[in-house]
Amino acid sequence: MAHPADTARRLDARPAPGATRFGGVDLPVMPPVRPMLAKSVKGVPDPAKFPGGLSFEPKWDGFRCLVFRDGDEVELTSRNTKPLTRYFPEVVEAVRELLPRRCVLDGELFVALGDRLEFEVLQERIHPAASRIAMLSEKTPASFVAFDALALGDDSLVAAPFSERRDRLEQALGDLRGPAYLTRTTTDPAEAERWFDQFEGAGLDGVVAKPMGAAYDENARTMLKIKHARTADVVVAGYRLHKNSTEARPLLGSLLLGLHDDEGRLQHVGVAASFTEARRAALVEELRPLECPIDEHPWQAWAGDAVANPDRVPGTQSRWSAGKDLSFTPLRPERVLEVGYEHMEGRRFRHTAQFKRWRPDRDPASCGYGQLEEVVGYDLTRVLRIDPEGSGT
Repeated sequence: MAHPADTARRLDARPAPGATRFGGVDLPVMPPVRPMLAKSVKGVPDPAKFPGGLSFEPKWDGFRCLVFRDGDEVELTSRNTKPLTRYFPEVVEAVRELLPRRCVLDGELFVALGDRLEFEVLQERIHPAASRIAMLSEKTPASFVAFDALALGDDSLVAAPFSERRDRLEQALGDLRGPAYLTRTTTDPAEAERWFDQFEGAGLDGVVAKPMGAAYDENARTMLKIKHARTADVVVAGYRLHKNSTEARPLLGSLLLGLHDDEGRLQHVGVAASFTEARRAALVEELRPLECPIDEHPWQAWAGDAVANPDRVPGTQSRWSAGKDLSFTPLRPERVLEVGYEHMEGRRFRHTAQFKRWRPDRDPASCGYGQLEEVVGYDLTRVLRIDPEGSGT
């Protein structure tokens, strides 16, 4: 892990006269920059245990994005430093219109439909065709929410404590009304608990806690994140082989999971995929007695379907999976597995589920959507503190 002082020296380095500038920007903090990260903790932490206390903010569910603006020159980069600029022309225009003329900001790109963030719609924005990018920038425009500042004007802020960076950010961005926003914060852990419970209904991912005295430590897990953790009993309906699997040593890549809908149909809800190599080999052997022909399986109607499918059923292609082998080994849906998950997106798990334990005491037919916790809806404009007339509150 880099020392904050070393990070500050590297990030503060301005290009030498005549040097090639990144995308035309010449700022106190220059790309590539890997953003500061967070480590998971259980529950909202006690601010008294951290020198200077903690600042809490909503955890946005989008694409992490660093904004570099030098006059009319704007560059957007991802968490792994890849360029995002061409995919979000409407955000580039919002940066030019609304943000300080010289700045480096850390934040999140998101797409909202109605009162919720929609991550899958955001994913559709990463497309090779310029015509489709232009169409989607109007049909499903993205927004940017800022939550940290690395530089403002000619000042680098990476060595400054977060309390100072936040003050500077509020001075520079305090009047934003969209499509660029400043995230809200609180130092009250009780308020953070309320946000954790309420904001999920708007599609947010939890709460982030930032030590008030911490510098901006690039690529270091300096922050803390509190995410929703839930469990569900699901039916194991198939598996895919791992990319390192061989005929001599087959290795399980992922388990295909199902839940029964109100009409009793087994719907594909996601996968569980994080296993050691030894466990992958053991699972193939353990599940072999359940293997069955596809024409005897509840998902037989989807076999061989190679078109993009809005329900993301197993074995189908999308723009994200083109070229990948999505074939699966069908299993008789007789075994029940308890998995951990964070939250749902539509009718599926938003992220890969975590294998917890087998549940031999559960009847597969009893594993339905009704067991899942229903998240109470919440208006995204209230998270962003926008009133119905569009003025800030």
